[in-house]
Amino acid sequence: MSLSDVRPQPVTVSVARTVQPGRTRQASAWAHAGQELAREWPGYLGSGWVRSAADSNEWHMLYRFADAGLLNDWEQSDERRWWIDSAADLVEVTRIERRTGIEGWFAEPGDALLTVPETVVPPRWKQMVSIFLPFFPLSLLANFLLHPLTKDWPLPLQVLLATCVLTPLMTYIFLPATTRLLGPWLRGKR
Repeated sequence: MSLSDVRPQPVTVSVARTVQPGRTRQASAWAHAGQELAREWPGYLGSGWVRSAADSNEWHMLYRFADAGLLNDWEQSDERRWWIDSAADLVEVTRIERRTGIEGWFAEPGDALLTVPETVVPPRWKQMVSIFLPFFPLSLLANFLLHPLTKDWPLPLQVLLATCVLTPLMTYIFLPATTRLLGPWLRGKR
């Protein structure tokens, strides 16, 4: 028996998923969220996904762990289960393959263009700036417009109303627009 027979082998999982038509942006956000969850898990070595064409609904997702035991811990975790369940109406699994050793990162013949992108997480200070830029003027505007209506209300109710108005605006309109505009700066080298 050689030493390589004793050492645990890295395991790569390849999952083909079909994304529901018109749900590409949601699927991309979902895949990023899964990478962020897995990134903190013991034994995680990397992950990524590719599409065979820009208009393709078939996505090939890869993730790699240091050994089968650590992979199993991740796959049986409550975090992963929550993440998978969150995409029940978004994606459908069509094929799963597992490979051990280095060959797990290499594609089958004919798939020479397969690459594994790594998520770039901006430093927290850049995240803070990208939140502050839309939030400050929006907060000023909301307080200015709501003050005549709420000036006699207790402060906690004033803040509650402003929060209820601003949270969806920030989440669905202003933060996506800001991160899109600041994208090159946010993803720049640290």
